[in-house]
Amino acid sequence: MDDKQQQQQQQASKKPTITIKAFRSQVPMDPNYADKTWKLLKNAICEIHKQNASGLSFEELYRNAYNMVLHKYGERLYKGLTEVVEEHLRAVGEQVATAVDDTFLQALNKAWADHKVSMLMIRDILMYMDRVYVLHQNLPPVYDLGLQLFRDNIARALHTKDRIRASMLSIIQKERAGELVDRSLLKSVTQMLVELGVNNRTVYEKDFERPFLESSAAFYRVESQDFITCNSCPDYMKKVEQRMKEEMERVAQYLDSSTESKIKEVLETELITNHLKTLLEMENSGLVPMLRDDKIEDLCRMYALVGRVPNGLQSMRELLVGHVAATCRALVTDEDKQARPCEWVQALLDFRDKYERLLDDAFARDRTFAQALNQTFEQCVNLTQRAPEFISLFIDDKLKRGLKGVTDEEVDTLLDKVVILFRFLQEKDVFEKYYKQHLAKRLLLGRSVSDDAERAMISKLKTECGFQFTSKLEGMFQDMKVSADTMDGYKSWISQDAGSAPTVDLAVQVLTTGFWPTQSTQCCQLPTELLTACELFERYYMANRNGRKLTWQANMGNADVKAVLGSKKHELSVSTFQMVVLLHFNDTTKLTFHELQENLKISIPDLKRALFALTCGKAKILAKQPPGEKPDQFKETDIFFVNPKFKSKLYRVKVVALVQKETVEESAETRQKVDEDRKALIEAAIVRTMKARKTMTHSLLVAEVIRQLSPRFVPNPNIIKKRIESLLEREYLERSKEDRAVYNYLA
Repeated sequence: MDDKQQQQQQQASKKPTITIKAFRSQVPMDPNYADKTWKLLKNAICEIHKQNASGLSFEELYRNAYNMVLHKYGERLYKGLTEVVEEHLRAVGEQVATAVDDTFLQALNKAWADHKVSMLMIRDILMYMDRVYVLHQNLPPVYDLGLQLFRDNIARALHTKDRIRASMLSIIQKERAGELVDRSLLKSVTQMLVELGVNNRTVYEKDFERPFLESSAAFYRVESQDFITCNSCPDYMKKVEQRMKEEMERVAQYLDSSTESKIKEVLETELITNHLKTLLEMENSGLVPMLRDDKIEDLCRMYALVGRVPNGLQSMRELLVGHVAATCRALVTDEDKQARPCEWVQALLDFRDKYERLLDDAFARDRTFAQALNQTFEQCVNLTQRAPEFISLFIDDKLKRGLKGVTDEEVDTLLDKVVILFRFLQEKDVFEKYYKQHLAKRLLLGRSVSDDAERAMISKLKTECGFQFTSKLEGMFQDMKVSADTMDGYKSWISQDAGSAPTVDLAVQVLTTGFWPTQSTQCCQLPTELLTACELFERYYMANRNGRKLTWQANMGNADVKAVLGSKKHELSVSTFQMVVLLHFNDTTKLTFHELQENLKISIPDLKRALFALTCGKAKILAKQPPGEKPDQFKETDIFFVNPKFKSKLYRVKVVALVQKETVEESAETRQKVDEDRKALIEAAIVRTMKARKTMTHSLLVAEVIRQLSPRFVPNPNIIKKRIESLLEREYLERSKEDRAVYNYLA
C-alpha cells in the first residue's frame, strides 16, 4: 500500500469535532447593582449586631456577597464592612465605658462574646470575599479584621484600656489577700487579650502581662521583706512554697501559659534570690542550725528552693562545706578523743553517717554536694598524722571483741564504713604498717573473734588498693595455716618416741620474716624445761628444711601455768615474760627487781610491764614492797613475792597484760621505717616510668610519680627530687646535655 492510500485511511478514521463559542452580546447590568446589594448586606450585618439574625437568609446573603466580588466590587464590600463594624464597636465601646468598676469587666466580656458571635456569622456570609479578594489583596481576613477593630475601638480605647488592666490587677490582688474572685471572668478577659493579638501575644503581653509582672514583683518585694523580718527560716520557706503554688495555680486557672515561666522568675528573684544570704545564714534557724539539729524536712525544702535560682546551690554548698569542715576539724583535733582512738574513729564514722543520710534524704544525692563533702572529710581526716594508727586500732578493737553477737550483714556494713574512712587516708602505707602489727597480735594470741571477718576486711583492702597492698597480710594467714599443719606433724613425731617427749606442751607458730612485722629479738632466759622443748622442736623442724633459721620471739608468746596459791589450785593465763617471772618464785620466796632482771635477762621496760600486771592488775598474784601503782615507779631495790592474800573464785585466772601505748620513740621509729619504704617505692616508680618513656622533663616525671603513688601515699616533690639525684649518682639516669631539666634513662 502506498503513502497516499495510508493518508486517506487516516483522514477517514478521524471523528468530527464540535466547537462551542461564548455568546458575544453582553447582558446589560443595573448601574445601581452595587449600591442595592451593599445596602441589603449592610442591613443584614446590622441585624446580626442587634442579634436579630434568625430571620435572615444566609444563602441569599452569601450569593449577593459572591456576586459583588465576582463583579469586581470586593473593595466596596470590604471597606463598607469595615465602616459598619467600626461604627457599631464605637457605640458598644461607649456603653462599656459607662459601666461602673464592679461591672466593668462583665460588660467588656459580654461585648466581646457578642462580637465574636457576630463576626463568625459575618465571616460565613463573606466567605467568598475571604477566599478571593482578601487573599489577592493581602488584607486581614474578615474575622481577624473584626478582632483588630475590637482592639482599636474598645480594648485599647482611651477610656477603657487602663481600666481593663487596673480592674484585672485589682481582682488578682484581692485573691492574693484571700478573697474569692470570679476566675472564669478573668480567664475570658485574658483569653480576649491573647486573641486580639491576631496570631501573636503582643496585646496580652503589653496591655496586661508586663504590668502584672511589675505589680507582682512590687507586691512580693514588700511582703517578703516584712515576712522574713518577723519569721524563722523554715516558716519563711513554707510561705514561699505556698505563694509559688498559688501563683502556678493562678496561671493554670486564668492566665496564659506563656506567663508561667515569667512569674516564676519574678517569684524566685523576689522571694529567694534577694534574701538568699539572709536565709542561709539566719542565726537560729538558717542552714547551720538545721544541719546541727537534723531538720531533714526543712533542709529538703531549702535545697529545692535555692536550687531554683542561679548560684543558689553553690552558696548552700559552700556554707555546708564550711560548717562540716569546722565541725570535723574540731572533732579530729580534739585531744580528749585522740586519747581514746576507738572513740575518735567512731565519732568520725557517726559524723560521716549523718551527712550520708542528709545527702540521701535532703539533698537528693547531689553529686556536687557529695564530692564537696568527700573532699572536706579527706582534708580533715588527714589533719593528724595518727589517723592511720587510729583507724587500725579501731579495726583491731572490733575484730577482737566488738563483733560478738553481731550479724554478718552488720559486720559487712561496719567494715564498708571503715574502708570508706580508710579511702580518705593519704598515708595508706602507714596504715599498712600498723594494721600488720595489730593483725599479728590477733593471730598469734588467738584474739580474733572471726576469721571470716578478718578475711573480709583483707578482701576489701585488696579491692581498694590491689594485691600488692595485702599480699603480706594474706601471707600471715598462710603462715598460721602452715604452722597448724607443722604442729600436727610435730606431735605425731613426738608420739612415736615417748622417751623424748618434753614435759611442756609446746605450741609453735612459725612466721615468715618478710610477712610479719619486723621486731628486734627480745632476749629472755627461758626455764630449762622450755628450752628443752624448743630444742626438740628445732630438731624436728630443721630435719626437712635445710637453710632455714629459727629465731624465738618470747615477747610474742603466751602460756598457761598451773599454780597452787594458798589452799587452791589455779590455772594462770599469762604472757611468756610473766610465766618466766612466776616460775622463778618456785625456788625462792622473795626477789628484788634487780635480781629478776639479772636472772631473766628481760629488758627493763618489758619486765616492768610484766611485774605491773602481776602486782597491780585485777589478779594480784604477786605483792610488792614498797607498794607502787605505776610501772615507772618501780625501782631496782623493790622486793616482789607471792601475794599471800590472793583469792579468786575462778579456777582459770587470766592476767591481763599492760597495754602499752606507742611511745614517741616508737612512733618515730615507725615513721622512719615508713620513710625508708617510701624511698624504695619512689625510686621504683621513677625507674619504671623512665624505662617506659626513655626521656622526660623533671616536672613531668615528678607529676607522673605522684600520680602512680597517690593510691598509697602522696610523695613530697622534694623527696622525689632527692631520689632522682640518688639515681643519677648511681647511673640509673643521666641529665640531657642539651637541657639539664631533661632526664634520659640508662639501660
